[in-house]
Amino acid sequence: MSTELRQELAELLVAKGSLTDARWAEAVRAVPRELFLGEAVFRPTDCTNGPLWEPVQRAKTSREQWLRMAYENRTWVTQVEGVMAEAAKSSLSGPPTSSSTLPSLVVRMLEAAGISDGNKVLEIGTGTGYSTALLCHRLGDGKVTSIEYDPEVAARAATALAAAGYAPTLVVGDGLAGYDKNAEYDRLIATCSVRYIPASWMWQVRGGGTITAPLSGWMGGTALAHLTLADDGTATGPFLADDLSFMFARPHDRPPRSHYLIGLGEQRESVIDPRVLNDPTGLFVAQLGAPSAEKMGADDRIILLDVATGSQATTEPSPDGGWLVRQHGPLKLWEGVEQAVSAWQAAGGPHQSGFGLTVTRQSQKVWLGNPDGPSWHLPA
Repeated sequence: MSTELRQELAELLVAKGSLTDARWAEAVRAVPRELFLGEAVFRPTDCTNGPLWEPVQRAKTSREQWLRMAYENRTWVTQVEGVMAEAAKSSLSGPPTSSSTLPSLVVRMLEAAGISDGNKVLEIGTGTGYSTALLCHRLGDGKVTSIEYDPEVAARAATALAAAGYAPTLVVGDGLAGYDKNAEYDRLIATCSVRYIPASWMWQVRGGGTITAPLSGWMGGTALAHLTLADDGTATGPFLADDLSFMFARPHDRPPRSHYLIGLGEQRESVIDPRVLNDPTGLFVAQLGAPSAEKMGADDRIILLDVATGSQATTEPSPDGGWLVRQHGPLKLWEGVEQAVSAWQAAGGPHQSGFGLTVTRQSQKVWLGNPDGPSWHLPA
């Protein structure tokens, strides 16, 4: 049954347009995803204060049902707040911290990275090991190095990979440091989001090689960076058209929020409509203007908060039409947002693929249109 379901999954991914490379389709047909779900997964259940995560045990599920779950094109959460699904005694609340990403997203990422036969690949974020197995099937074990930050997640992935018959180089540690023992790599692919490109990645990818990584920020805006390394140690490239989202690399995740009071500071009219932050690209652009801020609220009642400095901005509708904003603290968060959004709107409001990134030893700069256009520095 597993073989038939793998074939059906490959056909589905081709039909959706997520899978266009026959060699990746062959890998999807070959790799048994059910092994990478382990002994349990979490299923979300409705709750008024956010989702609860109910553990679903393989031992308490029929073989047919478990296989059908494995080959759904969906993400299965395997860890919540550091608790593995097989260790959970009851439903949990909190953010997922590891998962088996939906297969259509996995193969889109592999194709976006331009990985081809013979490439030597460094994968940042082993997770369950499913994408690692796809890489091994296509490239061979000796061409694949994968790093996982969480020891429990890494051990689970190692067990699954061995059961599936694959033996890549597996490293437990900080993926942001890369793994220089197997460098240089032709391709580096990150299955976690980063706020900026770590310097170690730049040193470990050969000239002409590429880095493909979701670039995210604390407001939640994301773009898919695809950089080509030059011989002088710099890298540049436009963002790709794919709208992909992954969990943060843990060292890049948001800091804990402290207590705060909203509505502080002097009030003035806002230059922009705060509802532009409801648009995924608008949110990404706003984030460029205030990279240390988190976003709360929605529609025209937005709260931006920088926990490090206590700076904040709050918006609300004006009784006379338009919108009002209050800013408090040393960082004028909304002014940065207004400047970035205004520049983007003046350029016609393009998708994230209308932007790009240039990384040098001195700085990391997101640019609009071309490297000489309007630009913003990342908090590297």
